Order: sequence, then C-alpha cells, then structure tokens
Amino acid sequence: MLADFNEAIGNLIGRSGILNGTWQQYVMIIISLILVYLAVVKKYEPLLLLPIAFGMLLANVPMANLSSYDEGSLIYYLYQGVKLGIYPPLIFLGIGAMTDFGPLIANPKSLLLGAAAQLGIFATFIGASAMGFTPQEAGSISIIGGADGPTAIFVASKLAPEMLGSIAIAAYSYMALVPVIQPPIMKLLTTKKERSVVMKQLRPVSKTEKIIFPIIVTIAVAFLIPESAPLVGMLMLGNLIRESGVAERLSKTAQNELINIVTIFLGLTVGATAKAENFLSPKTLGIILLGLAAFIVGTTGGVLFGKLMYLFTRGKVNPLIGSAGVSAVPMAARVSQRVGQETDPQNFLLMHAMGPNVAGVIGSAIAAGVLLSILM
Repeated sequence: MLADFNEAIGNLIGRSGILNGTWQQYVMIIISLILVYLAVVKKYEPLLLLPIAFGMLLANVPMANLSSYDEGSLIYYLYQGVKLGIYPPLIFLGIGAMTDFGPLIANPKSLLLGAAAQLGIFATFIGASAMGFTPQEAGSISIIGGADGPTAIFVASKLAPEMLGSIAIAAYSYMALVPVIQPPIMKLLTTKKERSVVMKQLRPVSKTEKIIFPIIVTIAVAFLIPESAPLVGMLMLGNLIRESGVAERLSKTAQNELINIVTIFLGLTVGATAKAENFLSPKTLGIILLGLAAFIVGTTGGVLFGKLMYLFTRGKVNPLIGSAGVSAVPMAARVSQRVGQETDPQNFLLMHAMGPNVAGVIGSAIAAGVLLSILM
C-alpha cells in the first residue's frame, strides 16, 4: 500500500511542471509578472496588458499545454478569433462607437497630420527589410509604428503568425508608454512659442455630417483599398450606430459588453502565443527595437508636419497636436493636451488633438491594408 502511494506521488511529481520546466520558461514567467506589475501598479494600458500578461504566464507553465498553439485547449479555440481575423475588427467596432469624429470633421486638415504620423510604419518597413527580415515579417513589425494594437495583431496574424506574440506585446507596451515616450520628442522638436499657440475653437458639427461621414469613408476606403475594409468598415459602423441616435442599445453594447469581452479573449490568446521557444530569440529583440524606432519616427513625423502647418497658417496651428496622429486613442490626444498645458495652463488642445488622433486610427488601418495588398 505504501509502495503504491509512493509510486502515485512520484507519478504526480513527474507529471507536474516542477521537474519539467526549462530556464526559458521561467524567464518568460518572470517577464509576464513584470507586465502584470506594469498593468496593475503603474496602470500602463491595463485593459489589454493584464490579459496579455496572464496569457503569457499560462502559456509558459511547464506541462500545462495552454498556449494558443496547443490544439484542444480552451485558449486554442479562443485563439481562432485572432487567427481568422475576427477580434481586431470587433475591437474597431467598439472604438468607433466610443469615439466622437466631430473634431476631425470640423477640421479636415487633421487628416494630413494623421497621415504624416504613419511615416514610422513605412520607414520601419524599410529598416526591417534591411536587417534581414522577410517582407512579410517587416510589414508586421512596421505596423507597430501606428501605435494601434488591434491593427498590429490583424496584420501579424496574416503575414507573420509565428511572431504575433512578440509584435502584440511590443505594440501594446509602446501604446502604454505613450505618456513616457512622446513628451521628450515633442519638446525637443518644438519651441516654447509653438507650444503656446492657442488654437481657434472648432466649429459645431451637425448630426447630418456625423452620419454621412462614416458612410463616405467606408465607401471610399473599401473601393480603393479593399484589404482595409474589415477594420475601417467596422470602425465606421460603430460610429454610425453611435451618431444615428436610433440604436442606443447597440451603441451601449458595442461600447461596453462587446468590446470588453473581445478584449479579454484577444489579450489572453495573444499573450498565450508568447511561448519561450518563440519569444526568447534575437528576432524578438529586433522587433522590440524596431517597434520603438517606428513609434519614435511616427511621433516625429506628426510633430514635424504640425510645424509645417504652423508655418503655412502663420502660427494658427499648435504643432503638438501632430503627435496625436499615432492613433493611440485617446491617450495620444491627452498627451498633446498635457504638454501644451505645461507651457500654458490655460491652453486646451484636447479637442484639436482628437482630430489627428481619429485620423491616425483610420490612417493606420489604411496603411495595414496597403501592406496586406502588397505582401499577401
């Protein structure tokens, strides 16, 4: 009886993760705990960083077989929403329902700032290709420069699924670090006089304009760049539901229950792709460094184009709003507001910055479509 008991205990220990873990798995578990700390204590993009971190933790527990690639597990089946490109468009639906496009409609020039901030995407594509990444891998890495997590996941899942975990973690980490990374760049590239510009109040936008805008954008983008239609179309549908005023229940569901559920599934399953053997590699370091470069170049492009608009309008545009074109809604717009108020506490740039911010979301989705149309 005692021998049977000892054998059972031995089998239990032998099948546990205690004796079967590798140092790489323990490193990944430590990294996941650091991300949990950043999400919970530092509050860096906690809505996505927390499920991503916990997914990474589950994927690297020895013998648990809980990664997104372990067929038959719950996480494997939830991961099909990423693999099939379902979750990112649903996230865009919620973003559209939560976002007021009025500042962009009132100031169409904001589209140019949003476009300029996508410079980081295409510059990083060239840099990644020069470093030896395949065109598909370079395209997946470069989209990090848009500071748009769902778009990065959407592109990576189609072009380089084996790099999905690294790209997603880099994208959301830099999104979370927007308030840390952007201000030094903004201050370096602008003068105190430029940062002090008080912009004219935006004109009121009619309900008719707000209803027509998403329809026109959807038609234009779908015809010109069909690969962008899933993201842009769902973004515009969410906004149309919001602005129509006739589907309040749908609007509230998209803004709350739907986007929250999809966010949990998306974060958990993407984090669970970060298995030690895939994540701990020189490629991952290259992705992180290139992602940072993409983000810096994108911010720089937006601010420099803002300075150009400052010159052409004879000082009527504050260049700080250009940094909001990187698409991290609404965090990047809040950073523009904060940096502006550090120079002049009476200056309110938030609504002006929301124009480029919304344009950045649209711009990153269009850039993603361009890359997919070229590289798939």
